[in-house]
Amino acid sequence: MSIVLEGGCFVSDWRETPTVISGTLSERKVIGKSTGAQAISLRVLEFAQGLSPGLRATDSDDVLYFLESPNNSDDYACDIFVNGRMHRVAPQTGIYLRPGETLTARNQSKIPAVFVSCQCPESSTSVIVDSMTEPATAIKDCDTLLIRLADREAIPTADRWYRVLVDDEIGSQQVTQFVGSIPPGRAPDHFHTYEEVLFILRGEGRMWAGQTSTPIGPGSCIYLPKRQVHCVENTGTGELRLLGVFYPAGSPAVRYEA
Repeated sequence: MSIVLEGGCFVSDWRETPTVISGTLSERKVIGKSTGAQAISLRVLEFAQGLSPGLRATDSDDVLYFLESPNNSDDYACDIFVNGRMHRVAPQTGIYLRPGETLTARNQSKIPAVFVSCQCPESSTSVIVDSMTEPATAIKDCDTLLIRLADREAIPTADRWYRVLVDDEIGSQQVTQFVGSIPPGRAPDHFHTYEEVLFILRGEGRMWAGQTSTPIGPGSCIYLPKRQVHCVENTGTGELRLLGVFYPAGSPAVRYEA
């Protein structure tokens, strides 16, 4: 069930969002202008076994994140083609697509490959390229921007850490993608000067917006408007881990206490 908290903070579970199916691709649009966002969006893409149609946003940056296997399978991986160039992608990898680039996925596993995609800004001209044949120009070792979480430095801030995957260091001037870790407890309320979306990867907690809150867990998707006072509380005994995207770009370390 979708919840709207104080200030327009929107919280939903991606598995409860209607699905649009195109061949082997299932798309769920969880956050966007239709749910109150000003510009940023969040959708979940599931690639079933086989070769998918292509996806292209002609007028926005698109950052994707490959989620972990639901059963922690060691051979869980997916081939992606960006403009016909192939790369094998493992879970916990960020992907940066420039405006106009086309992504196709080839999943050889019976388990769907699940990606979180954020368009910045939400594209008005997203295109599904109806091509179910492998690109003839596919080659290995392309220059597609793939960023493995394990390769990024963990930056401490107070009692938590974050790892930046996509920012201006790799060429995006519009968007920041990061993964953050929150220990048990609640940090001070704060706000940012940019729109933010969050996807909960692990753990249990509560999303606070002002004086309102709702439970969150793996699969929860959250939209935070600019300057909305908020806090993610970890109500469990272990790590709460989340994927975050800012638009316009910003640093996870910069926050303004309420």
